[in-house]
Amino acid sequence: MQKEYLDLEEYGIVGNLETCALIGRNGSVDWMCLPWFESPSVFGALLDPGRGGRFLVTPEEKFHSFHGYISHTNILETTFRTIQGQMVIQDFMPVVGQSKQAVLYRKLHCTWGSIRMYGLFAPAPAYGSETPEYEKTEHGIRASHGDLALQLVTSLDFQIGEEGAASRFVLQEGQSAWLILAHGEVDFDTSDATNEATMERTRRWWNNWLEQCGGKRACAFEDDVWGHVVTRSELALKLLTNPRTGAVAAAATTSLPEALGGERNWDYRFSWVRDSSFLLQALFHLGHHQEAMNYIRWIDEKIAKEDSARTLQVLYSLHGEDGAEERTLSELRGYRDAKPVRIGNGASEQFQLDIFGELTNMIYQTTRYGRNLSGAQWRYTRDIVNMAAEVWQEKDQGIWEMRGEPRHNVYSKVMCWVALDRGVRMAESNGFDAPLEDWRATRDAIHNAVLERGFNKQRNSFVDVFDGEELDAANLLIPVLGFLPGDDPRVLGTIDAALEHLSAGDGLLFRYTIDDGLRGKEGAFAVCSFWMVKALVLAGRNDEAERFFLHTLDYISPLGLLSEEVNPASSAMLGNFPQAFSHIGLINSALYLGLMRGKDSGQPRPMGME
Repeated sequence: MQKEYLDLEEYGIVGNLETCALIGRNGSVDWMCLPWFESPSVFGALLDPGRGGRFLVTPEEKFHSFHGYISHTNILETTFRTIQGQMVIQDFMPVVGQSKQAVLYRKLHCTWGSIRMYGLFAPAPAYGSETPEYEKTEHGIRASHGDLALQLVTSLDFQIGEEGAASRFVLQEGQSAWLILAHGEVDFDTSDATNEATMERTRRWWNNWLEQCGGKRACAFEDDVWGHVVTRSELALKLLTNPRTGAVAAAATTSLPEALGGERNWDYRFSWVRDSSFLLQALFHLGHHQEAMNYIRWIDEKIAKEDSARTLQVLYSLHGEDGAEERTLSELRGYRDAKPVRIGNGASEQFQLDIFGELTNMIYQTTRYGRNLSGAQWRYTRDIVNMAAEVWQEKDQGIWEMRGEPRHNVYSKVMCWVALDRGVRMAESNGFDAPLEDWRATRDAIHNAVLERGFNKQRNSFVDVFDGEELDAANLLIPVLGFLPGDDPRVLGTIDAALEHLSAGDGLLFRYTIDDGLRGKEGAFAVCSFWMVKALVLAGRNDEAERFFLHTLDYISPLGLLSEEVNPASSAMLGNFPQAFSHIGLINSALYLGLMRGKDSGQPRPMGME
C-alpha cells in the first residue's frame, strides 16, 4: 500500500532549467508546474494526495526501492525490487535549448525476472482546482484544460477512467517501455532509438556543463569525503537557475512546512536579492562564470527599473513580472495537513534594510572578480549606498522576514554598514564620484551603534535587536562580512553562545531564540549550520569547523539534496525543497574548509578571507 505522504528525502528532482518534476522513490511525479517553476501545478500530490494530481509508475506487488543519479547528471534512476523481478526507471528532462518545450522522459527497463506494474496519468491543473478532459490518441493519451495541453506518448495501453488514465502491464527481463510527457503537442520523433539518443545527449550535456569549469575548477572543493556532495549541490543549483533571465529560484516548491501541522508555509518559487553575494561567490569559485554573469545582468536590470533604491524589492519573479501577491489555496490539504497552502509571497512588500548591503556587496564582489562598472552602474550603486546611509536607523522586518512589528534588527544594521563600507572601497579604488566624507562618517556611526547596542555583555554575544537579549544565527556572518575579525573576542563569544543556546544537535542550529508569533516550532535552519562552519574557520578553530561540517552532512538526503530545515528530533527534512540557499551554504563552507587546508581556487579570496 502506497504511503499517503512521502518524506521529503524520498524525492529526487529532474528538470529542464525552467521547471522541474519531484519524483518519489515510489515512482510518482508528485510536483510539477508548467511551463515554469512559478506556474500553477499540474501534478500536486505533494500538497494534496487526493486532489493534487500525480503521474505514477510503480510495481503492483510489494516492493523495495532505492534511487540515485547517473554520475554527474540530473538523470534520476529508481530501482524497484519485488519477489518476482527488478525494474529500473530513468527519469530526465532535456534542458532548454535541446527541446522547444518541457518534456519529461520516463524509461522503464526490466533487468531480471518479470514485474507487474501500474501506471496512472492523472494531472490536476491549476493546483488541483480543475479536471482535464482526456482523449485517446494514436500514440497515447491527451489531457487538456483551457490553454493547457499535455500529451502522454507511450506504447503501453492506458485506459481512461474516473481517476485519470491508467494501465496495468507486465515487463519481462530485457524488455523496456517509454512514457513521454510533453507540455503541448508532440511534433518530434519518439521512437525508442531517438529516445535513447535524447537521454545520451542529456547525459553529455550535464557532464559537459560540469567539465566547463574543469580547467578553472577550484581544487579547494576536491575532497574524498565531501567532494561528491559539492558536485550534487552544484547540479541542484543549476536546475534552479533560469537560462533565459539568469534568476535563481530559492526552491522548486511552495508551502512545504517548516513545522508539521503549522502555518509556516511559504512560496519560495522566486529569486531573493539577499542570496546574491554568496551565490556569486559560489559560482565564481566553481568556475561557472557564465551563470554568474547572467545573474549579475538580471540583478542589474532589476535595479535599473526601480524609480529609487527605496523601492527595491526583497524578491523578484524568475521571469521579470512585478509583484508576488500572496494568497491561500484553502481547498488543498497541504503537505501532511500543514495549512494554509500559499502561492505568492507577502515578503515582497516588506521593508528589509539588509538588501541594500547585500546588493552593494554583490556589486563590490563582482569588481573583485574582474568586472568594471559603467557610469550608469556606479550611479545606481551610489543611490543604494546613499539609501542605506539615509535609512539605517529605521526599523525593518529583517532577514527572517518576520510578520510582526518592525524592529531594530542588528543584522540589518550590519548590512547597512556593509553598504557604506563597500561603497567607500569602490569609490576610493576607482576614483568614482561619491560623498566619501559623509559615507565614512555614517559607516563609523553604524559600526559604533552595533557594538554599543547590538552586543550584549551579559550574554557575551551579538543579539537579534538593539538592546536585546535573544540570539540570532545571522550574526555568525559578522566576521564573514568583515565587520569584525574572526578572532575578535565578541565574535568568539557569539560563536560560543550560538553553539550553546542555538544548538539543535550535532551539526544543527536554530536560527533564533525569539518567539516569532507563528504556530508550531520550526526546525533547525540548514544554512545557519554552514554559517557556523565559516565563522569557525575565520576564528581559526579549524578542526571544530570540519567536525561541525561533517555532522551537518549527516542530514543531507540520500540523493545529496537539502531542504530549508531539519527536524532535530527525527532528522526529517522540513521546508521547501530543494533549497538553493542551503546548497549555496554547503558549497561556500566547502570552499572555506578547502582554503583553510591550504588548497587554492584560482580566484580572489572569499569574503572574510581577503
